[in-house]
Amino acid sequence: MGFVRLVKEDHIAILSVDRPEALNALSREIVDEMGEVLDELKKDSSIYCLIFHSEKNFAAGADIKRMADCDEEGAKAFCFSPVYDGIAEYPIPTIAAIEGYALGGGMELALTADIRIAGESARMGFPEVTLGIFPGAGGTIRAPRLIGPSFAKELIFSGEKISAARALEMGLVNRVVPDDSVLEEAKKLASKIARRGPVAVRMVKDVINRGLEMATVREGTAYEASQWAKLFNTYDQKEGMHAFMEKRKPVYENR
Repeated sequence: MGFVRLVKEDHIAILSVDRPEALNALSREIVDEMGEVLDELKKDSSIYCLIFHSEKNFAAGADIKRMADCDEEGAKAFCFSPVYDGIAEYPIPTIAAIEGYALGGGMELALTADIRIAGESARMGFPEVTLGIFPGAGGTIRAPRLIGPSFAKELIFSGEKISAARALEMGLVNRVVPDDSVLEEAKKLASKIARRGPVAVRMVKDVINRGLEMATVREGTAYEASQWAKLFNTYDQKEGMHAFMEKRKPVYENR
């Protein structure tokens, strides 16, 4: 591998970008490598939760030098959306553990995660308009859905970098923790998720995501009910409920 690192710990995987000289800024090659690594990770049925974390800086945007002279077709080829869409649809829960800068394409990567944990001194935002462009890898679509159109427009129109505290107020992140415990807090949450019924967690992520895109609540609840019922065909459902009745911890087998 080049700049992308993957570490597995028990049932958790941690993916990071190792490009400190560029504040972990993302390039087309890095994002493609990330996609390849994640496609391979899907084959590992022992991984129940995925953390995105890079040391000191989550990702300080995209590689401007590589974009500056692009024409329209070159810009389409550079766009990160195909990989980011795949991350947003990743079958297991994902957590973005944000240290330092998460800007532009880095912030858009964080938005693909299910949950975001930020360090106290983290700085986040969409500075693209200061460069004559706007977010083009899901930022204009995911941010309004997460924090509402008004807050999203404030961030995107102004290009302002905001503090972790302000991001928490907006709902851009789930929690803010001391800088030196960002990864540890993400691991704690990932470990908690990994102890739950893995089939149920995967399925409920799909149900939530699909439900958000459905036209009516009734359509969503119908899909929820059908998927919920399917769990009763699984080993893990029987194990979980019998363990509860027998007053013991369940031993899930991801089936």
